[in-house]
Amino acid sequence: MARSKGQVYACCALMLVFCVIFVSVCISQLGRRKCPQGCFSHGAVAADTGTCSQIGRDMLQKGGSAVDGAIAALLCTSVLNPQSMGLGGGAIFTVMDSTGKVKIINSRERVPEKYKADTLQSCPDSSRFLSVVPHPGRLWIGIPGEIRGYEEAHRLYGKLPWATLFQPTIQLARQGFPVQQILGQYLHVCDTNETQPLRDLFSDKNGNLLKTGDVVKFETLANTLETIANLGADAFYTGKIAEDLIRDVQEAGGLLTLQDLASYRPTVSDAWTIPLGEYQMYIAPPPGGGNILSFVLNILKGYDLTPASLRGEQKTLFYHRYVEALKFANGLKKHTRDLELTTKFTEDSFADYIRSLINDKMSHSPQYYNMTPYPDSMGTTHVSVLAPDGSAVSVTSSINHMSVLPRFGSGVFSPSTGVILNSHLCDFCGRVDKLFAGEQPPSSMAPTVFKSKSRVLVIGSTGGGMITTGMASAIINHLWFGKSLKEAIATPILFVDSENAVQFESNFDKDVIEDLKALGQKEKPAKKFFTVVNAVEKEDGCISAVSDLRKLGAPAGY
Repeated sequence: MARSKGQVYACCALMLVFCVIFVSVCISQLGRRKCPQGCFSHGAVAADTGTCSQIGRDMLQKGGSAVDGAIAALLCTSVLNPQSMGLGGGAIFTVMDSTGKVKIINSRERVPEKYKADTLQSCPDSSRFLSVVPHPGRLWIGIPGEIRGYEEAHRLYGKLPWATLFQPTIQLARQGFPVQQILGQYLHVCDTNETQPLRDLFSDKNGNLLKTGDVVKFETLANTLETIANLGADAFYTGKIAEDLIRDVQEAGGLLTLQDLASYRPTVSDAWTIPLGEYQMYIAPPPGGGNILSFVLNILKGYDLTPASLRGEQKTLFYHRYVEALKFANGLKKHTRDLELTTKFTEDSFADYIRSLINDKMSHSPQYYNMTPYPDSMGTTHVSVLAPDGSAVSVTSSINHMSVLPRFGSGVFSPSTGVILNSHLCDFCGRVDKLFAGEQPPSSMAPTVFKSKSRVLVIGSTGGGMITTGMASAIINHLWFGKSLKEAIATPILFVDSENAVQFESNFDKDVIEDLKALGQKEKPAKKFFTVVNAVEKEDGCISAVSDLRKLGAPAGY
């Protein structure tokens, strides 16, 4: 039977539609950039350890948001690297949703209501440049905001059930795991009378301090995490956990109260947006340190840096200018409470003025940079996440410890809850003359998101004052010098400390060091570099992720 004209037309129309779809798919595939080996196409997580990156990645694969992945990775880190962060600390989130809107969730610690009025008189003696150890860690404990920060981030951006984010870490803590190399390097600091409860936590059944490779279990912490997973954040701040935590802290001589915990609230605000060439740079406002980072980048932006800046005499000139910029940045840190002034730190006009003060032929005394000594602090972790829907999280968390007295936060451990308490009130030292109840200490934390028409870079660092130099080095080497993200993060770094001296990583260019010394830069031997940059980047559909090898980290994606 002959086909009707209508049937013929319908068949032709279907063929035409099929051809258009086929051609469109072919054009799309031909135009798509082939991703380099090791890249991912959906999402990725860069945390301090491969295990925690994988746990964060697994949440993305389950349909979780970038925030879900970040919280799961942070919880894992609190167990595998408890010297860096945990439930007894605080965090700053920079969150970009799938529409590109960026918010800041600040759950950094706060000054307790019953703080001692003379606390800052016990800061390290600035006249002897940190040669004096401050009074016991128990008096530097701030009100922990970590879990409230997770709660708020999850409320705003979470997709998976709250309890799901906790399960992998609960299992790790309860079943036990081998002490990793990084944690093993810190266990000796638990071997003091002041930290006896902490020493018990990291001792075997015969009372011997654990070492790298030995299995450690955090069963009490697992119980605490399970309760929070089932009952929510309120269980930590108002329930039995809160009562047990405060009792342990007060028995150790700390000043926290139940009212301190019950009254804690994080803050949510818009990110500060800073133009940087083709990028928009999204940072957290003070007490975060993103304004200091942007100040350094804005100064160096004016020198029109290119890959040629790393050749011959230009390399020494770049590093001299970089050191000078970092010295001026250190001089700004004591202005933490002046919001109007700290806003100006991000302006091009201010960077132009400071750049005019940099002499390419010489360095100056500390007074020239308006510097005053302050304690250098460490003890931090960072997680960067990019999710399949385009959302992103850059989050830095810490319990803090001071370089003059390395320990797990304050060194105060709550045996009833498994929580290690922070020492973040130390961060006020050298920067303010008086404390105020409820105030948040200043920080170098700078969780950052860069966005251009073709690229998103999620980046952050650990290491207290080294955060600025670690991030600036990685950003400059990647965005301006054209190095891959992995190469940029691995580039040897320098650090300008609070004594106006320059410390160089062990594999830093020796010729450049000598040239800088000839320009008047003061070198100081560096024992160890604590800065660790973790970053995730998406460009043309390809996602690269890097966890800094300085902490033996590894990213994960799919």
